[in-house]
Amino acid sequence: MNRYPFASALVTGASSGIGEVMARELAAAGVAVVVVARRADRLQAIADDFDDVEVLVADLLTKKGQRAVVARIADVQHPVDLVVNNAGFGSNGDFVQLDPDRLAHEVELNVAALTRLSHAALTAMIPRGRGWLLNVSSVASFQPAPRLAVYAATKAYVTSLTESLHEEARGTGVHVTALCPGLTKTEFQRVSNTEQYADSFPGFAWTSPDQVVRTGLADVIADRALSVPGVQYKAMSTAVNMTPRWLRRRVSGLVQRS
Repeated sequence: MNRYPFASALVTGASSGIGEVMARELAAAGVAVVVVARRADRLQAIADDFDDVEVLVADLLTKKGQRAVVARIADVQHPVDLVVNNAGFGSNGDFVQLDPDRLAHEVELNVAALTRLSHAALTAMIPRGRGWLLNVSSVASFQPAPRLAVYAATKAYVTSLTESLHEEARGTGVHVTALCPGLTKTEFQRVSNTEQYADSFPGFAWTSPDQVVRTGLADVIADRALSVPGVQYKAMSTAVNMTPRWLRRRVSGLVQRS
């Protein structure tokens, strides 16, 4: 039996990590899922395991890919109840040594594509008086992150935008939540060149993709503006708010270089 209030969902970045776990969790619960990513084979593997999974191959770094997903969200004949903006990546290293084209792509995917799809979701949902939008951000959005500067900046945008949209949607029947996980073992570490984190941080610092997904879904259903999986990260986010900004910068820089 479906234990979620949504009958349909669209998940970007569904080919791996949190997005794949999200898609499989929803499909296993009987939710019709549209899975979006560039890697068709990975998406098809999900579709092969469930009865009601639609594959939408799209590169969200391109306007063509973004338009394709916007059109699917806007399809009134096949409405989407839940949109999960999960696609994104990071770049680790000193800012001046990183490829500026890669950084521009990071901003395009993490910020521009998410903004466009969030707009499409709310444009479709608010007139219906029903819907859920879950934007995947990060605890990195709560403070500066030297050596992950662009990633943290893009996630600060995601959290701020999502909190604003949460308030704009208040009373409309549409729930908007920013999911802000901490360290989670996925392909993110390989893509962002942060694989060394696995050895640098103790086991208790890590959350599982399953924990992140279930917390995010529970919190968007409950209409919470922010969803922070793990007691350790809830405590950290609270402490950050009480810490002077200069100290946040220094501590973050020391952690990244240790």
